[in-house]
Amino acid sequence: MAREYWKWPESSWVSETIDWKKAGDIRAGVDVGTTSAQAAILCDGQLFGYASIRVGVNFRKAADTAVERAMGSSGMSLKDIGAAAATGWGRRNVSCAGKSLDEVHCHAKGARFMYGPEVQTVVDLGAQTCKAIWLYEWDRVRDFMMNDKCATGFGRNIEVLCDYLKIPIEEIGPKSLDVTKDPEPVSTTCFAFADTETMGLFRQDFKAAPLSENEVYASHLFAVAWRILGVIGKLQPLDTGDITVHKELGFTGGLAKNPGITERLERELKVTALKSTVDPQLAGAIGAAVLA
Repeated sequence: MAREYWKWPESSWVSETIDWKKAGDIRAGVDVGTTSAQAAILCDGQLFGYASIRVGVNFRKAADTAVERAMGSSGMSLKDIGAAAATGWGRRNVSCAGKSLDEVHCHAKGARFMYGPEVQTVVDLGAQTCKAIWLYEWDRVRDFMMNDKCATGFGRNIEVLCDYLKIPIEEIGPKSLDVTKDPEPVSTTCFAFADTETMGLFRQDFKAAPLSENEVYASHLFAVAWRILGVIGKLQPLDTGDITVHKELGFTGGLAKNPGITERLERELKVTALKSTVDPQLAGAIGAAVLA
């Protein structure tokens, strides 16, 4: 079977220390996106299990599979889950969900779960959309902004590029940071233009001073980060030309696992994002479980 360079590895985990049979409150959240699905199960407010898988042509099957893997071999079944909620593009395909919730509130709640009550700005970096979310200190969404249609495919365009170039998606970010200085970004207007320009940079006769392989990656990921900065800039006022955000910043979504994006955003925003041991791609599912 040919290697699929664009896929993040699937993952699942079930706690060995939490006895779900003694839990008074068991909730599940499912986040079905355009390219991946996540499920999270909480027992009395603690993360008991999760799964992150790829979505194929059948959203309903992907949602069911994610929930099954999140329960693992613990003996838990759907009838043991007291409440379940779904979010994401395919949320209406989650058969076990009693609620259908928007992504903004789910990622906000998920970020608070992952990063703690101090997080005030959440940037959700998905396959097709980017959302910048501003939170009140008392755990409510204050405002949010989303990318426009000409900058869709934030995460997906990097997946496509990795497949073209045959570079594992988990490697392109670190390689893009292994440069002396970031070159000028490719197109920051449209991801299709950006992909075309990036492929052209590999032609040795394209520039008087050709870029190295890592510099090409840097040019592309810098362009993606620059588009994301534009979304964040709409959320909070500009101060003498610079985008200002609270230092309590947290990233969510699959693209948050790419340091070539997150470290450039931190550099341009002049902040260090909050860290969590939880996979940022699980934020939507965790938030849905909290709100279930």
